[in-house]
Amino acid sequence: MDLAYATTPFLAWLAAGGSKFAINSLRAGRLAFDLIGYGGMPSNHSAIVGSTAALIALREGVGHPAFGVAVTLAFIVLLDANSLRRQIGRHAAAINHLDPQAPPLRERMGHSRSEIAAGLAVGVAVALLVHLSFPR
Repeated sequence: MDLAYATTPFLAWLAAGGSKFAINSLRAGRLAFDLIGYGGMPSNHSAIVGSTAALIALREGVGHPAFGVAVTLAFIVLLDANSLRRQIGRHAAAINHLDPQAPPLRERMGHSRSEIAAGLAVGVAVALLVHLSFPR
């Protein structure tokens, strides 16, 4: 059994999450535990689906049916991150502005295109490292 398919998305999530925490902490000038969540640079979701698609491409080839499924899943996740979840964040900001007395809704939702691209880059890099480090 090839455990690379199970560990690569986890490692991509860890790498993207760790770098996001470091970036947020540098920007805030403190340990930014309160900024952990949806949104930000790089996209964890993009890293996860990107690592899976890249690993399948590297190990099985782009002609394999699993690669088509992985690309389809990645496309759905990326569109969701850029459009739907971003709009939810904008709605939360508008609602928070309407009623400042109510507990605030989370506004950091979704990703910009650069955050998605960075997540994909992290995912592909992790997949390449796993593929080279643990050949079949």
